Amino acid sequence: MEKKNPASTVGRRSFLGGVVASSAATLLTTVQAAGPDSANSTSAKPSALPPSAQGAAAETGVPADLGHAQGIPGSDFMVDVIKSLDIPFLPSNCASSFRALHESLIDYGGNTKPEFLTCLHEESAVGMAHGYFKIAGKPLLTLVHGTVGLQHASMGIYNAWCDRVPVIIVGGNDLDAAYRPPGVPTFHAAQDINAMVRDYTKWDDTPVSLQHFSQSFVRAYKIAMTPPYGPVAISLDAALQMAPMHAHAGKMPYIPRYVPTSPPQGDSGAVKEAAKLLANAVNPVIVADRTARTPAGIALLVELAELLQAKVIDQGSRMNFPTTHYLSSGLGAVADADVIIGLELSDFWGTVNAYTDNNAEGGDGVQTSRIKPQTKLISINAVELNTKANYQDFQRFQVVDVQMAADAQATLPALIEAVRSAIPNDRKAIIAKRADAAKKAWEENMVRNRTAAALGWNASPISTARLVMETFDAIKHLDWSLVASEGNVSNWPTRLWPMEKHHQWLGRSGGYGVGYGAPASVGAALANKDLGRFSVSIQSDGDLMYAPGVLWTAAKHKIPLLSVMHNNRGYHQEVMHVQRLANFRNRKVNLGGDMGPVGTSLQKPDIEFHKLAESMGWWAKGPIKDPAQLKSALKEAVAVVQSGHPALLNVWTQPR
Repeated sequence: MEKKNPASTVGRRSFLGGVVASSAATLLTTVQAAGPDSANSTSAKPSALPPSAQGAAAETGVPADLGHAQGIPGSDFMVDVIKSLDIPFLPSNCASSFRALHESLIDYGGNTKPEFLTCLHEESAVGMAHGYFKIAGKPLLTLVHGTVGLQHASMGIYNAWCDRVPVIIVGGNDLDAAYRPPGVPTFHAAQDINAMVRDYTKWDDTPVSLQHFSQSFVRAYKIAMTPPYGPVAISLDAALQMAPMHAHAGKMPYIPRYVPTSPPQGDSGAVKEAAKLLANAVNPVIVADRTARTPAGIALLVELAELLQAKVIDQGSRMNFPTTHYLSSGLGAVADADVIIGLELSDFWGTVNAYTDNNAEGGDGVQTSRIKPQTKLISINAVELNTKANYQDFQRFQVVDVQMAADAQATLPALIEAVRSAIPNDRKAIIAKRADAAKKAWEENMVRNRTAAALGWNASPISTARLVMETFDAIKHLDWSLVASEGNVSNWPTRLWPMEKHHQWLGRSGGYGVGYGAPASVGAALANKDLGRFSVSIQSDGDLMYAPGVLWTAAKHKIPLLSVMHNNRGYHQEVMHVQRLANFRNRKVNLGGDMGPVGTSLQKPDIEFHKLAESMGWWAKGPIKDPAQLKSALKEAVAVVQSGHPALLNVWTQPR
């Protein structure tokens, strides 16, 4: 064996020490020789070198005295404004354009109400606020960075707009070009950053003084929280955050008192007309989409339905009606209706018309009416009050016989009383008899659902029905909340889970923007944590990969959540679109087989979601492919979440 020369053997510690010493000496000599103007020297060396002694000193040493701010920082006053509205949390990704407000929030404001929640992406921050509101009924604030941060947040903002959810977005910006830092800050600044999201926010403003900010912020909160709810945006100048408070015209800035605006109610004449139609209908049907803003909304809808013995179709954008109630029905109920009342429907046209995308030339599908020609239609929908022109979330135009631009939940008490007064005595017995037929139909539907769910029960990959029902079996003894169900699992939760409480189903994203499920689940779980509830999500694979960093946020802030992966290893809806179009065009089968998964498959390599979650501080297990292993895995995961930690199960599933 060859012996090493002791003189040439250098230990790692001595080697590194020598490098640092040598670098420091060389750097000092170079700086002294070059002088203060060396930055313009042609002999300047690239800076992509290991950290120098000078660099280390600059980053770790005591900074030079830069003086101290005079007076009360404007951003401290902004914190007082924010605190006046009792906002509990602030999910955000940090940025320089709002650094003054950030510092005031944590040092002056004590990082409480709001507490800064560290997010790794702006879309996740907005998504968390979205999910939080659906549980707590209270909007959160998020801070975004100028142009780029707002662009990242824009998908989450659009989802909130379509879903009628209030979120307060404050975007840092450097307005004054004469004093704006050059380089990156200028790339990230704009004259009007809110222009990017103006088409899908309810209101926005750019305050130019601290008094302007206080009024704008309270106004923004007020507008966001007036039905129809929606996101609002404020562009906040960095210089205004830094400037000290000062009196204007002898007065110091003050904070306006927040007084909620009463929700708009339906016109009394229209309410009476609608009540008369409903009271005299042979087969009235109620369709609800975003009716119940609070738990009280469910009770009001049950009261109206039982008064009329009318079947209720809950379209699921909120928990509107108990799935265990015998009047709960499917969309097919509209076929025999003579009067249909739609409550906060996102798509009335799609409710009363069937559309099949048959890939015909020109893109025009097959359209058929679901209802009889003489059926009367009634609508109560607050969204009529803030519909805008550009984005088409208002769907196709539908002619309605009685239309009220009003909040449905706020209008229901008056409508119930009007219906009660309008029902003739000789019709009360006839109305009561509807209950027997409704109970029979509900029971038959439940049998069909259970029978369908049993198909492929032992299949591998695991059927979506088994995934959903095994999950329910593991949490049914708890005060559970299904905080998200992203990806298509054939609607098994709403078909088979006994949903009766407002927090048990939160609806979908609103704008169908992929990437909503994970952050909204974390936000809703945060709200449930304070209420002692158990949060569970059915999490799809593609959705999680849009912004998986929110897993770290959940672990960082100790937010307990059970995330059960619906890992079908692809964007399956797009698989079907490609396959159907290939069939329509009579394409020959490629020699390599079915080409539908090209561009839509999430396989080869398979994403190891359990390892991804573990890397961010979650308890995780998987991949689970054998249905016989699912029950025990769920039991483990539930115990972890009950102990206060997030847990993820990577379950391989059937496509739908």
